[in-house]
Amino acid sequence: MEQQQLGWITNFIWGIADDVLRDVYVRGKYRDVILPMVVIRRLDAVLEPSKQAVLSMKAQLNKANIANQDAALRHASGQAFYNSSQFTLRDLKARTRIQQLKADFEDYLDGFSPNVQEILEKFKFRNQIATLVDAEILGGMLDKFLDHSINLAPQPVYDSAGNVRLPALDNHAMGTMFEELIRRFNEENNEEAGEHFTPRDVVKLMADLIFRPIASEITDGTYTVYDAACGTGGMLTVAEERLKQLAEEQGKQVSVHLFGQEVQPETYAITRADLLLKGEGAEADNFVYGSTLSADGFARNEFDFMLSNPPYGKSWKNDMEKMGGKGDMRDPRFHVMHHGEQLSLITRSSDGQLMFLVNKLTKMKQSGRHGSRIAEVHNGSSLFTGDAGQGESNIRRWILENDWLEAIIALPLNMFYNTGIATYIWVLTNKKPEHRKGKVQLIDASGWFKPLRKNLGSKNCELADEHIQQIVDTFLAFEDSTQSKIFPNAAFGYWKVTVERPLRLRIDLSPAKRAAFRNACAGAADLPLATLAVHLAEKLGAGPHYDWNSFLAAAEKAGEECKCKLNAKRIKMLQTELAVRDESAQPVIRKVHRATVTPDPFHGTYEVQLNGKPGVVEYEPDSELRDSESVPLLEPGGIEAFIRREVLPHVPDAWVVADKTQIGYEISFTRYFYKPKPMRTLAEIRADIEALERETEGLLQEVLVEVEGTGMIGNAD
Repeated sequence: MEQQQLGWITNFIWGIADDVLRDVYVRGKYRDVILPMVVIRRLDAVLEPSKQAVLSMKAQLNKANIANQDAALRHASGQAFYNSSQFTLRDLKARTRIQQLKADFEDYLDGFSPNVQEILEKFKFRNQIATLVDAEILGGMLDKFLDHSINLAPQPVYDSAGNVRLPALDNHAMGTMFEELIRRFNEENNEEAGEHFTPRDVVKLMADLIFRPIASEITDGTYTVYDAACGTGGMLTVAEERLKQLAEEQGKQVSVHLFGQEVQPETYAITRADLLLKGEGAEADNFVYGSTLSADGFARNEFDFMLSNPPYGKSWKNDMEKMGGKGDMRDPRFHVMHHGEQLSLITRSSDGQLMFLVNKLTKMKQSGRHGSRIAEVHNGSSLFTGDAGQGESNIRRWILENDWLEAIIALPLNMFYNTGIATYIWVLTNKKPEHRKGKVQLIDASGWFKPLRKNLGSKNCELADEHIQQIVDTFLAFEDSTQSKIFPNAAFGYWKVTVERPLRLRIDLSPAKRAAFRNACAGAADLPLATLAVHLAEKLGAGPHYDWNSFLAAAEKAGEECKCKLNAKRIKMLQTELAVRDESAQPVIRKVHRATVTPDPFHGTYEVQLNGKPGVVEYEPDSELRDSESVPLLEPGGIEAFIRREVLPHVPDAWVVADKTQIGYEISFTRYFYKPKPMRTLAEIRADIEALERETEGLLQEVLVEVEGTGMIGNAD
């Protein structure tokens, strides 16, 4: 069918909404009627030639009391769907009584096969029938869809002379027209378009990023493509077309099977309907309704290619609760063994975008030359959110240490319909080519775009074909340039090191302090401890005392004399009520090593004199002085060299807690592509100041002239 004719049909159907639904529906709700009606009319037209065969088969099956009739009725219709009611839409057109039309129309809908019933259910189309009937527009709408000036059937319409009056609408043309209607409705509702519609220019770029690197190696055979947040299926459709095009250019024959999952019912219905309209009814069974995170529809599948634009900045708390909560979640996708270490890949419940990427990575093919290739859209938080050991950082670590990340491309701002924030495409594979192994490419494509003549929601620019080509060429070249930076995987990693300093306490046994201590002991019903403090003051003096260790030893001895044995609770009371932190005091000893231990001040074990003999101790850390340092994995000399250079010169009593060190990863585009604005010269600054002075003088003169004109300036009396 010619593009002009296809456009005319699309415009005709688009016009039905204004002709029939205006004053009954608001514009944003037109799609609730028009899209399912397009599906119904197309299926009706496809099934017309086999209608009698289906009715005959239905009668035979009923007579034989056969309950499971689906396969036989599909066979009779010659399609992946059927309608076993007595009616066609043209039969209903003759109904003049509105209530009879309603009853017969509902009977007609009930006759569709289960796969079509699911589509109608997810569209919630039956909910619209009462409104259409009450407004008395159901019949008028059917008349429009059955208008003799358009043909939605896969066979042509002939005139009385046997000439083609209206050409056939084949499956491809029907799918194209349906997608165009979806696009127009998405633009009409631009405030919600981004929920389930990724701009076509971004999808084309994503498809090229996963297919072009292996285009010359495509072979005859079958390929699978998966989208875990498939929306209306447009991303998969574009990917399929691009893969087939590249295969044809290589002289290869490929069969492409699409798989997807979608949680939003209407968009899921659109995807299934689109496949039916394209004559791909069997493919429609590869699409699953439900949440990818809490109800994975493809737990045992692996795919050749995967691409998605998952929701970002959106809570997945409900999914988490369905999966048992963060503490009890046992889904093997999100708990992995990594180099002998158990990693949790569970992100904050407020944003689950990286969980979708993890889901894909668990579905990579381990066999074959190409393994799997993935492209996924994320916002900036996926690059850096999450501290070392937290879910987001663990995901980045898992990806980079497995060498799966090929590149991240920064897109222009305002590329999407519902957000103007920075977005990025991640490109991953488990079969990197040799020259990319151990490396990641960052591409700043934020300046490659052309402005739109009219904004579409938040989208005010797009990638022209030349920009897509430029980005893909930069990706394939894999060279350092102004817009392309190449780094070893470890460049994004760091050790998060816990640095402790000793607790130092000064003890005050002055009368005022002892009085306050006595009140605290009375409140704790422990007056013997107050008596102990008095005894200590008599022995040691009022102080202040700067050695907690000596004080505690004296307190233990005094406790024996006063029959006030010190336990952990009493020691804590002495510390909190009589002691204060003081940097000039001696470090508090937490543990004395009785066995032979080699002192290691860097890790918190020190050699001291204990009762006149050398011993090894650990100090009590001061939680208020606790700090952490991020040490790059590529730091020459590692953690120790960094700490000795950056920390110990300033706080020589610090030590590193080795068993608390964690590995984290983050990626900062700003750091690698920051372009500082050149400072203005002194001459430029001076010229600006002089210009302001001249402008100010002129304004002052004007004010004086105006005031003089009012007579408000004169000699004071």
